[in-house]
Amino acid sequence: MTATSTSLRLVTVGQPSTWTEEDIKQVALGNPRDGLDMVIRKYRDRLFYHALGIVKDYQEAYDVVQEVFIRAMRETRFFNEDFRMKAWLFRVTSNLCFNLVRDRKRRGAILDAMIKPESFSADQVDLVFKGERREEVLSAIGKMTQDHSEILMLRYYDDLSYAEIASVLDIKLGTVMSRLSRARARLLEEMGESTAMRPEA
Repeated sequence: MTATSTSLRLVTVGQPSTWTEEDIKQVALGNPRDGLDMVIRKYRDRLFYHALGIVKDYQEAYDVVQEVFIRAMRETRFFNEDFRMKAWLFRVTSNLCFNLVRDRKRRGAILDAMIKPESFSADQVDLVFKGERREEVLSAIGKMTQDHSEILMLRYYDDLSYAEIASVLDIKLGTVMSRLSRARARLLEEMGESTAMRPEA
């Protein structure tokens, strides 16, 4: 879609990353198609890489993002003043991706990981994610439960805040913190980092 309205040209000065939800909703008041075009340009890449991190297939990730935008177009509340577009987009993308993953694993048994209450520093996980071990990290995340893999992707690959994650997953902020803590610990154990990266006493 190509945006041609005067209001869109006025709002879209600069990069799509600088547009706010309020900017987009303002444009959508006059022309919903232009508003949706802005949504696509702002979020398509982030949603694609979020989906790719979960399904690990370029075509499936592309198809998921296309479906998300189709659903956005059909969502009557999407441009409402109090509607959280970003949270909705990531939540729908996550749900579609995990549905694909579950369908892919129907022949196998899904084992729940044994979660230890031990706490690991977020700095340890940052070191793993920022190192040159992207494929290893993604492989380890792929072996984890849906709850843990999803929250790690949202936090470390999509760079969402705790509040944004709570909105995307529709859970309390305290639940985000505790689930993320357990997910970090499980990831480090999966990668063999739980002992090697623990500071000496």
